[in-house]
Amino acid sequence: MVITKEERMGCSVHLSGDEKSVIILDQTQLPNRQVYLTLETAEEIYDAIKVLAVRGAPAIGICAGYGMYVLALKKQTEDYAAFRKEMHEDGEYLISSRPTAVNLSWAVKRMLGVVDGNGDKTVPEIVSLLHDECYAIQDEDIEMCRRISEYGLSLVKDGDGILTHCNAGPLATSRYGTAIGPMLLGKEKGIEFHVFADETRPLLQGARLTSYELQKAGVDVTLICDNMASLVMKNGWVQACFVGCDRIAANGDFANKIGTSGVAILAKHYGIPFYTLGPTSTIDMSCPTGADIKIEQRNPDEIREMWYREPMAPADVKCYNPAFDVTDHELLTAIVTDRGIVYPPFEENLKKIFE
Repeated sequence: MVITKEERMGCSVHLSGDEKSVIILDQTQLPNRQVYLTLETAEEIYDAIKVLAVRGAPAIGICAGYGMYVLALKKQTEDYAAFRKEMHEDGEYLISSRPTAVNLSWAVKRMLGVVDGNGDKTVPEIVSLLHDECYAIQDEDIEMCRRISEYGLSLVKDGDGILTHCNAGPLATSRYGTAIGPMLLGKEKGIEFHVFADETRPLLQGARLTSYELQKAGVDVTLICDNMASLVMKNGWVQACFVGCDRIAANGDFANKIGTSGVAILAKHYGIPFYTLGPTSTIDMSCPTGADIKIEQRNPDEIREMWYREPMAPADVKCYNPAFDVTDHELLTAIVTDRGIVYPPFEENLKKIFE
C-alpha cells in the first residue's frame, strides 16, 4: 500500500512541509478551536506529549518518531559517538513524558536502533535513514489502522449499538483509528451504528474528541457521562464495547484510560462482548501482567478545577488522579490487532501472532 505525502499531512501528527519540525493538531483545544502547534525542540515535544496536546498511544509514537528525526537534524556534531550519546539522551527524555504508553518507548527505541545499527556510516547518512524510518512508522500505522478497522467491523452488524470510552480515533492514531475505526469504516460502507461515547473524566476525551470525530463523520453518536454506561447497557442499547489500549501485557491484561476497567466489569455483568483494539506495537510481551504496568499519576487540578470557571472542590482537598487503569484479561472477549483477532487463552495466542 502506497501512502502519499498528502495522506500523511492530513493526519493530526505529521512533518512540516520543509521536514524540519513536527506539526500536531493541539487536542487540548478541541472541539472549539483547531490549532496546530509546531514542535522543534526536545522540550516542546516533551511538553506536547505530557500535557496531552498529542495523545493516543499510536499518535504519541508517531510524534516521537518524527521528533527524534527533527532532533537529529539539529545536532551540530559529525562525530558518531557524540551523536549517538546525544540521541540516546533525547530518547530517554522523551520516554519519561508518558511512561505508560508503550508506543512512545517503542518508537523512540526503533529510531535509536537505526542510530545504533549504523555506526559505520556518517552522521548525515544516519540522519537520512532516520528520515525514512520516521515516515515508515506513520505509514505502517495508517495501514495497521485500516486492518484493525476491518477486523473490528467483522465483529458487529448493521444497526448495533456500540459503547466506547476515551478516544481511539484518527486524532489518536492515523486515518481510521483503532477503537473508532470500525465505526468510521462502517459508515463508509453504508453500515450504520449508534455509538454511545463516555465523556471520560477528568480530561473529557470522549466528550471533546470522540463525539467530535464521529459527528464530523456523520456517525450517529450520543454522548453520555461515564456513570451512565450501566443504564444504557441495562436498557439493551449496547451490543458491543470497543476501547483502545495504551499497553497490553503478555497475559492479555491491558492499560487504557481511567474508567475502562469499570466499563469492562459492567459489560461482563450484562453479557456484552468487550473488545480492545490496538496495533501489535502496543503488545508488550516483556510485561508479564497488568500488575507490571506503571500507572502515571497526573495533576490533581485536573479534577479540582480543569474545565470550570472556578474550582469545584476545596483547594486543599486530596485528589487521586491516575491516568490509566488496568483491565483484567478475564473481562476481555478478544483483542483486535492488525494481525487478526486474538481470543483467549491470551497468554498462548498473543505469542502466536508474533510467530
